Amino acid sequence: MENFDASLSTYFKALLGPRDTRVKGWFLLDNYIPTFICSIIYLLIVWLGPKYMKNRQPFSCRGILVVYNLGLTLLSLYMFYELVTGVWEGEYNFFCQGTRSAGEADMKIIRVLWWYYFSKLIEFMDTFFFILRKNYHQITVLHVYHHASMLNIWWFVMNWVPCGHSYFGATLNSFIHVLMYSYYGLSSVPSMRPYLWWKKYITQGQLLQFVLTIIQTTCGVIWPCAFPLGWLYFQIGYMISLIILFTNFYVQTYNKKGASRRKEHLRDHQNGSVAAVNGHTNSFASLENNVKPRKQRKD
Repeated sequence: MENFDASLSTYFKALLGPRDTRVKGWFLLDNYIPTFICSIIYLLIVWLGPKYMKNRQPFSCRGILVVYNLGLTLLSLYMFYELVTGVWEGEYNFFCQGTRSAGEADMKIIRVLWWYYFSKLIEFMDTFFFILRKNYHQITVLHVYHHASMLNIWWFVMNWVPCGHSYFGATLNSFIHVLMYSYYGLSSVPSMRPYLWWKKYITQGQLLQFVLTIIQTTCGVIWPCAFPLGWLYFQIGYMISLIILFTNFYVQTYNKKGASRRKEHLRDHQNGSVAAVNGHTNSFASLENNVKPRKQRKD
């Protein structure tokens, strides 16, 4: 295993250049294997979990979901605050910011971004709760792709570009996660659900986040600084893939449901006289039509 890790490190160095020594010795960052193994275990659970739960009753997980979502809300709020203040203290340039130009402010950003990387490991629990509750419809290609890729991408970010221009997407994402995990924490309490109205706008916020990140990353390409261009091109490509997948999710979740409800409403009006004659039968059918489909959870 040590020989394999040494070979991997040599390959990464040849491809990406020398690592940033400021994170040497930090938890999970010295070699890639732990992050890779965690990702493989995650994918195995995604595959085998539903098979294990097939003949079992779903778990409620209500209490632990409240605690879990509250914890991630507070962690996201902490990261957002620390990133904003670090950028302010370091007088970061919006258009392009190098990785070694802000002194102690850079170290503050690096420490916060380590928590951001580690939070992607914690967020694997999103999927595990779906499996335990048998909410398989929420384990989409987008969900698995986003969760599995982010942990791995941020291991590389932390080892090569742990501050500077890397701050922007993490800052926006932390803010979005404050809204998202607070929503899901509150939705775990049945009495709160009628008062929650911002689910749709979370997805819109995520799409806006990706667009803004592309714009800010493109600025670094047009007006370059001491930040590797290869990372900027990679980030633009990754953001485009997320825009495609999240847009598809948004259309499938909201636009089609809205069209379906409009058709049902029109059909009810067209069959109004039949409902008056066959009140018992059609009243029962209307009760079925009024059952709202559960909204998919997506991060």
